[in-house]
Amino acid sequence: MHQETVCITGGTGFVGQHLSNRLTKQGYKVRILTRRRERHRKLLVNPGISLIEADVHNIDQLRRQFQDVDTIINLVGILNENGKKGTGFTRVHVELPEKIVFAARACGVTRLLQMSALNANAQEPHSLYLKTRGEGEDLVHAAADSDMVVTSFRPSVIFGPGDSFFNRFAGLLKMAGPAFPLACPQSRFAPVCVTDVVEAICRSMGDATAGERLQLCGPESFTLAELVSYTRDQLQLKTCIIGLNDRLSRLQARMLGLLPGKPFTLDNYYSLQHDSVCTDNALPTLGIKPTPVAAVVPGCLAGNNARGHYPEFRRQSRRN
Repeated sequence: MHQETVCITGGTGFVGQHLSNRLTKQGYKVRILTRRRERHRKLLVNPGISLIEADVHNIDQLRRQFQDVDTIINLVGILNENGKKGTGFTRVHVELPEKIVFAARACGVTRLLQMSALNANAQEPHSLYLKTRGEGEDLVHAAADSDMVVTSFRPSVIFGPGDSFFNRFAGLLKMAGPAFPLACPQSRFAPVCVTDVVEAICRSMGDATAGERLQLCGPESFTLAELVSYTRDQLQLKTCIIGLNDRLSRLQARMLGLLPGKPFTLDNYYSLQHDSVCTDNALPTLGIKPTPVAAVVPGCLAGNNARGHYPEFRRQSRRN
């Protein structure tokens, strides 16, 4: 019996690690491409995972690694350009998918799953992140035909163990002192649990979602201020969250974008002008019950809270 092989680009990241473990439990052989194999050797604890050192931007290397692969899952993405060579939005979100499509066709791969983002739009006038995400998404769907089936995923902010959203704000809040100035406080999100995103991808391994662009959201939506306040309460901090108006939010983005690590940029500001909520959540259609924030995040932040107390999530939420 043929054991299907899945090749994941971006598989060492937050979603990728959860996904690769889930796929091996389903009987797939998983091949993860990474630039620095030694950094991620912990993944090799799972005997179903092969960790291959490769440059995903090199088409020849992609063609070698895509041999005998049934499905390719591209999870590579960045939230900010950091100035280093090869880290620009266009190279990562557009040129890489183009190379993956080319190499996949050359190797006869029949299934391609692409991670995108809510509000991805090739016509976006301001946020280069959303624009390039949209261009990459359009590119892979344009490549779909009778020989290769394509599905893309458009999640809201993803949470879960090791996420870069709640944990990032937890770190910032602990350093903030008595007050925390928050840009774009009224921007809305419908946070989606990483296990739900992974399950959606797993249920799309066949052709049931061929050609679809699946929006993935949690069961409730919150303002950014509500989510940051919730994180503060989990940590039992007394920090005052100060919501900034539009002018000050833009100013903060310009200033913080100049700092090492770029904690908040003008492109982030432009992205936040679009609420990250679903108009057509695909999770229920796929038979997945969306997981609420309060069911997972307290445990994820418990290590940041010495007393291990989980305050109730007090907010005005909206059902999607």
